[in-house]
Parts: sequence; C-alpha cells; structure tokens
Amino acid sequence: MSHEHVSNTKRIWFVFGLLSVVTTVEVILGIYKPASLEFTHFIGLNLLNWIFYILTIFKAYYIVWAFMHMEGEKSSLRWSVVSPVIFLVLYLLFILLTEGHYIYGVFKDSTIKWNF
Repeated sequence: MSHEHVSNTKRIWFVFGLLSVVTTVEVILGIYKPASLEFTHFIGLNLLNWIFYILTIFKAYYIVWAFMHMEGEKSSLRWSVVSPVIFLVLYLLFILLTEGHYIYGVFKDSTIKWNF
C-alpha cells in the first residue's frame, strides 16, 4: 500500500495566474472607470458594478473550488455547501437593496437632509 505523491505546482501557478488576471482587470476598471460602463444602467445598477460583482463571485467560487478541494467531492456535497451560500447571498442582497431604496426615498422626499 504505497501512495504516490502528485505535485500540484503547475495547478497552483495556474490558479494564481488566473486570479491575478481577474484582480488586475478589476483594479484597472476601478481606476479608469470607462464611461460606457459607468453610465449604462442595467436592472438598477451600472454595468461597471455588475462586472465587479460577477468577477468577485467568480473569484470566490474559484477559490472554494481550487483551494478547498471541492472539485474532487461528490456533486451532492458540493451542492449542500454552495446552495445555502447562494440563497443567503441573494437574501442579503435583496435586503440591502430594498432597505437602501427605502432610506433613499425617506431622505429624498422629506425635510431631513443628508449629513454624511
């Protein structure tokens, strides 16, 4: 019973390179803020914010997939870990957007002024 050691150096460098490229794209977009993305709105947010959300979710998923070794697990275990997180993130996003819209409406339509 001997187990052969497999080196994952190539895979680690690939993951490092991919996450570095995605982070670099986020930083460049954050610095330059292209007007075509910043002033184009889609479902209540500008496209630049949507790109940031999508790239951040991609990075988080890939970190879990690669560094927490989820790619080698059974599908049922993967879904039991991922589905509650998806539900909770969507629920939190719903609450934040709903309450943020309410607070904006209160400050916009009342005599209370923004002081921050």
